[in-house]
Amino acid sequence: MTEDGPTTTLASAGAAVFRPVRTGNAFEETVERLLQAIRLGVAGPGERLPAERELATRLNISRVTLREAIRALQEAGYVESRRGRYGGTFVNETLPTARTTRKTTPDELEDVLTMRRVLEVGAAEAAAARTLSPEERQYLRARLAETEADDLSEYRRKDSRLHLAIAEVAASPTLTSAVADIRVRINELLDAIPVLHNNIEHSNAQHELVVQRILDGDPAKARDAMAEHLEGTASLLRGFLA
Repeated sequence: MTEDGPTTTLASAGAAVFRPVRTGNAFEETVERLLQAIRLGVAGPGERLPAERELATRLNISRVTLREAIRALQEAGYVESRRGRYGGTFVNETLPTARTTRKTTPDELEDVLTMRRVLEVGAAEAAAARTLSPEERQYLRARLAETEADDLSEYRRKDSRLHLAIAEVAASPTLTSAVADIRVRINELLDAIPVLHNNIEHSNAQHELVVQRILDGDPAKARDAMAEHLEGTASLLRGFLA
C-alpha cells in the first residue's frame, strides 16, 4: 500500500461525513455527523476533531450549533474538550456502549423509521384536513402543553401521547392503532440513546409548529412540519445506533 493510500481514503471519508447539513434539524444532524465520524474511524479514539472554525464551515452551521452538538456528545461520553495550545475536541479513548439489550441492525432501524414516517406524516396531514371540533382542538393543545413541562423523566411518555393525539384527531382508529404500535418500537430505540436537552427544546418548538399547522387546517404544511420533526429524531437514532 502506498503512503498516500490511507490519507486519500481518510480525506474522502471526512468529506463524506463533514458535508453541509440541512438547516431544518441542524443540531440533530450535526450530532449524527459527528457520531458517524467517530464510528467510521474518521476521528478515532484519542484523535482530535477538526478545528471548530473549520468544522463549522464544512458543515455549514453556526459555531453556536456546533458547540451545542459537541457539548451534547461530551455529556454523553463520546468526546472531551481540552484547553490550551494543544487543545480542541478529542474523541474519548473508551466510547459508551448502547444501553439496549438487543442490537438493532441498520436495516431494522430504517424499517422502523420508514414506517413511522409514513404513518405519522400521513396522520398530521389527515388531521389538518379535518374540521376539528372545539373539544379536539383543546385536546391537542393540552397534549402539546404537557410536552413543554420541565420534568424530563416523563418526557417520552408525554411526547408519545402528543403523537398519538395527532393520530386520534385524524379520526381513524386503525391509523391510531398502527401509530401506537410503531411508537412502542421507537421508544425502545430512544431508550438506547442519551436524552439531549437541546434536542428536547428543538422538538418542543417543532411540536408547536406541527400542532399549529393542524389547527390552521393546512394539510400540506402540517405534513411538511411533521416530516421535518421526524427526520430530526431519525438523525439522532441513526447517529447513535446505526
